[in-house]
Amino acid sequence: MAEFLRIYEENPNPKEIDKVVAILKRGGLIIYPTDTVYGLGCDITNIKALERVARIKGVKLEKSNFSFICHDLSNLSDYVKQIDTSVFKLLKRNLPGPYTFILPGSKNLPNPFKKKKTVGIRVPDNNIALEIVKALGNPIISTSIHDDDEIIEYTTDPELILEKWGNKVDAVIDGGYGDNIPSTVVDVSTDEPVIVREGKGDLDIF
Repeated sequence: MAEFLRIYEENPNPKEIDKVVAILKRGGLIIYPTDTVYGLGCDITNIKALERVARIKGVKLEKSNFSFICHDLSNLSDYVKQIDTSVFKLLKRNLPGPYTFILPGSKNLPNPFKKKKTVGIRVPDNNIALEIVKALGNPIISTSIHDDDEIIEYTTDPELILEKWGNKVDAVIDGGYGDNIPSTVVDVSTDEPVIVREGKGDLDIF
């Protein structure tokens, strides 16, 4: 059964963050809060963990559309080709925030994603997610956890998440109730920004 860790967003306890990082470093899967819905994630550098996430989601790892959760934009050049100043300014203005930006992928993407032309980058406005990534030292991949109930779509209660996912993951982080509106996905890999999915956040900025 997964560990159930209570972490407060206003002031994440470094000891609890270190516990999460230790789980990630040994190939563990976590469910954690973001500024939108709860996400399922693992260390981007751990192939076995990535494969576990892909299996859970029922997709081929090479064809998956997992987002990269980053602490800030400083690591962008590790995974993304050089981008226009206007695109960088757009990212800078809106991150951290409830957006996933699709950007042209670089040659340095982790092995399973080498053939992907684009990559989704997220910098959520949530201290728990940001502190985990900062302490880990590299991004985690992320995919949202859907509910079986089409009407609910996303589970927001961490205890219910633990009940459902406790046997599939290694830790569930209780960061309080989550949202049930996902991030807005914006493709900025071509000339003009294209909204791929309308979600949380102001759409008029695009």
